[in-house]
Amino acid sequence: MGVLIRPELRIDEARFRANLAALRSRVAPSSLMLVVKDDAYGHGARWSAETATDAGVDWIGAYDVPTALTLRDAVPPATRLFAWVTSADDEIAEAVLAGVDLGIGSPDYLRRVIAQAGRLGAKARIHLKIDTGLHRNGFAREEWTEGVEAALRAERSGAVELVGVWSHLAEASDAEDDEANARFLAAVAEARSLGAGPLRTHLTASAASWARPELRGDLVRVGAFCYGIRSADGPDLPGLAPVASLVAPVVRIDGAEAVVAIGALDGLPSTLSGRAVVGTPGGVRALRAVGLDHIRVEAWPGARAGDEVVLFGPGTRGEVSATTLAETLDTVGEEILTRLAPRVRRRHV
Repeated sequence: MGVLIRPELRIDEARFRANLAALRSRVAPSSLMLVVKDDAYGHGARWSAETATDAGVDWIGAYDVPTALTLRDAVPPATRLFAWVTSADDEIAEAVLAGVDLGIGSPDYLRRVIAQAGRLGAKARIHLKIDTGLHRNGFAREEWTEGVEAALRAERSGAVELVGVWSHLAEASDAEDDEANARFLAAVAEARSLGAGPLRTHLTASAASWARPELRGDLVRVGAFCYGIRSADGPDLPGLAPVASLVAPVVRIDGAEAVVAIGALDGLPSTLSGRAVVGTPGGVRALRAVGLDHIRVEAWPGARAGDEVVLFGPGTRGEVSATTLAETLDTVGEEILTRLAPRVRRRHV
């Protein structure tokens, strides 16, 4: 492994595979879509997609078309790539030619996708999104019938394949999610009554996929939980553990403090000063200060330069998870991971 001289995000492949297996078992018979947005929450989108498909996952949620295109040659041809952010026409064309499934959340986007598919003489695979109350785009209820009919006309002409219906949940309360699910199921039923064939249905993300089996469609979109990132203020997740550990070396001992080579320039929030703990060879110690390029940690007996300090991880040295660290700052574990700077080396082990 060599001597650690700068911060490193260590990403545990065995743990990732175990998380995927636990999730697939829990959501069965629904299929798991691994979401890899934000470079797989800092874990590496390409590595995550390659590892997941090798483990049997056959849907990857890429978020945007450019990410999906970079993954097309990284996964088996039969793997379905889903991109749901509204894209420019040139990206639509590339997605159609690459066989990327597109999430469609507005009449205008549907028209543009149909037009690009027709221009290319190719078939676009589409999933229509109904707005179930979150207002994160999606066809409004009054637009839904016309949108489905337009998609079905394009399907009969050979321009599209209507693959599925999908939406997002607010996950603010069970009652609100139940209302959203009712609106979703009504939209699916209407699509089928208008002549849509077999449809993939997907509504839930990490938390609802885990805790609300009655809301799962035949496909669930799970990002954070696959990487062992629990919800802020949420419970621990049996069978899941953090995949990534943030590690940095001690550069010197300064009295009662160890000076460690990681700081705000590496993406560590300076507001953690005096509010967090870290794992060390001598057990849990207080994080006393966060500087630009270093932190100061309460020293332990025998502390010396070259020792490794763990800022967050699965807890093997007493360190907290990224989400526990984030809760100190009233944010989420995903933010702690995705704000890490490129200087922090990513190493898959």
